[in-house]
Amino acid sequence: MEPATLTGLILLVGIIIGMAFSVPIAVVIGAVSFLAAIPLLGLQEAALISAQQMFTGINSFPLLAIPLFVLAGVLMNNGGIAGRLVDAAKVVTGRMPASMAQTNVVANGLFGSVSGAAVASAAAVGTVMNPRMTQEGYDRRFSASVNIASAPAGMLLPPSNTFIVYALVSGTSIAALFMAGVVPGILWVLACMVVVLVYALRQPGRLRTPERVSFVQALRVLWRAFPSLLMIVIVVGGIIAGYFTATESAAIAVVYCLVLSAFYRTIRVQDLPQILVDAGRTTAIVMLLVGVSTVLSFVLSFARIPPLISDLVLGLTESEIVVLLLMMAVLIAIGTFMDPTPAILIFVPIFLPIALEFGIDPVHFGTMVVMNLSLGVITPPIGNVLFVGARVARLRIEPVIGKLWPFLLAILVALLLVVFVPELSLTVPRLSGLMD
Repeated sequence: MEPATLTGLILLVGIIIGMAFSVPIAVVIGAVSFLAAIPLLGLQEAALISAQQMFTGINSFPLLAIPLFVLAGVLMNNGGIAGRLVDAAKVVTGRMPASMAQTNVVANGLFGSVSGAAVASAAAVGTVMNPRMTQEGYDRRFSASVNIASAPAGMLLPPSNTFIVYALVSGTSIAALFMAGVVPGILWVLACMVVVLVYALRQPGRLRTPERVSFVQALRVLWRAFPSLLMIVIVVGGIIAGYFTATESAAIAVVYCLVLSAFYRTIRVQDLPQILVDAGRTTAIVMLLVGVSTVLSFVLSFARIPPLISDLVLGLTESEIVVLLLMMAVLIAIGTFMDPTPAILIFVPIFLPIALEFGIDPVHFGTMVVMNLSLGVITPPIGNVLFVGARVARLRIEPVIGKLWPFLLAILVALLLVVFVPELSLTVPRLSGLMD
């Protein structure tokens, strides 16, 4: 058997077996990549190059943005930001039908764009919103599904750690990817709001009408939330204006969150060690995944597996639409049982050359990939946002899934729009001067 063929079999069988026995994905990728390198390089060379590739993979200045944005998100999650953003969202939704559910959606969009983490958004906003929605007559299952479905919008809205990982793999501009996620992120929020509106129209008279908020009260609430929202303006505006890079903006975000928490008096000095531990734990997981996935990418490239897959796909069809649908279907399926970070690190090196062959812009392709995988974090069987949202609502997953399907269908429609209308992703970065 040819070494390249044996390498492919080891990778495929090893990953399937590892995931079947619930072995941590980082361990699976690292072990399988090392074993697959042995037929190509020999035992000694495989061990040496695997270690070198792991170090090379994490020895990246742009990658430093991830631990810094993670730390900023943890600071905000512990700094009482969620309550202020929920109140601001409530002012925005006003007296819309099912106003409290609409508030949940908008609040997740705001908090997600500030923290960049879907799980943190589902936990923080769900903790605040679920009791309020129950008091106003909402079905607890529906309340949980609203929170779960809208939480991943922050994975698309800038700043997004997921886009940073994609940029690392593809060599694409982080700033351009941040801006490319704006319209898809808004479409995600709007899709959830449409489903909530349909739910409200089917529940006439059963939901409590919110009290009218005066103009002065609205201004007061927005003023309380303004410092939290200002971080988005500082981070994104600074990148667009060219004052600092994405990595430098992450450092500025951390300093801003510390100052804001000190101003609000929500984080004490003695809380900082635990906050750093929480951020370090999340960062360690991401960095280990990046390191071992770099080894996997090297093995795939050395065995020339991506070109073989590309030739196979191109041999099946010459239709760009069919190829896009095929790749999207694979990514949606992968996203149901694999987190976005390892999925990007594994599959983008395989799919990106195919996309480029059809003339698809790598920035546009990045928004498609991230939006696909964002859908996976709220779908069974292993969607982490699904588990967190259900746990926050104190419900089992099964009853929540029944109320979640309308949201999944609406988001899928938004995804198809992003896939087949490239300008939805590319217009904002072009207007920002980040793309030709």
